[in-house]
Amino acid sequence: MLRKSLVFMLLLSVSLVAGSVMAFAAGAQEPKNKDLILATTTSTVDSGLLDVLIPIFEKQTGYRVKTISAGTGQSLAMGEKGEADVLLCHAPAAEKKLVDSGVVINYQLVMHNDFVIAGPAGDPAGIKGKPSKEAFKAIADKGAVFISRGDDSGTHKMELALWKGAEATPAKGKCYQETGQGMGATLLMASDKAGYTLTDRATYLAQKGNLKLSILSEGDKALLNIYHVMQVNPAKFSKVNGDGAKAFVEFMIAPATQKEIAEFGKSKFGQSLFFPDAGKQM
Repeated sequence: MLRKSLVFMLLLSVSLVAGSVMAFAAGAQEPKNKDLILATTTSTVDSGLLDVLIPIFEKQTGYRVKTISAGTGQSLAMGEKGEADVLLCHAPAAEKKLVDSGVVINYQLVMHNDFVIAGPAGDPAGIKGKPSKEAFKAIADKGAVFISRGDDSGTHKMELALWKGAEATPAKGKCYQETGQGMGATLLMASDKAGYTLTDRATYLAQKGNLKLSILSEGDKALLNIYHVMQVNPAKFSKVNGDGAKAFVEFMIAPATQKEIAEFGKSKFGQSLFFPDAGKQM
């Protein structure tokens, strides 16, 4: 009886190993360098999107992804130094500089959502329903509390552009405070201080249950939030995992992944948190 059991266990182990090898072979060859560094904006992490996508990518390809959620500014800086293999960011003007210089290659449109201005339900600056530039001007004119990320992220870059477009300069100090942190932490601070802040919609919806903030300004073209994925150029940085980065870019724009992006958030929030854009012109 014992002998039969041992034979059965041995056959089962061989079958499982063979099945794993066949399954992997059907998908892709085992990568030589499995470690892949992804530098990205905090919104892709705080929203939970990468918690869904990265396990799928790792299972399909055999790569191990180390995600550094540092904000777009820091992510692009890592790319410039060759300290990351692949970037997922949302500041097209800043990204274009790296594309033009050849620091990044295989630059692909992935998805979009939008920015919104969130604030206390009482709305002391009276911005509800106003376009973003008018809203920013009203916040500055009223001396209302505004919480900025202040971290050179894509969201921070957008915020600065909106202040400039509104021809308004908030007074730093009690009314204008910088967190130097990601979107989730900034939303919590704005909630605690009953202040306004600029946020991507996905992170706001993901954190909404912990916040005393409402969306007060939304929907105008200036608030469009576009995400691209790109490889750090292995021809410029010999230590970059070019094969892994290429595989990740291809994964992000693949139809199956684009479908995952389209469905993300629907069951929990009743709406998509991101909208797939691979292959489109924006």
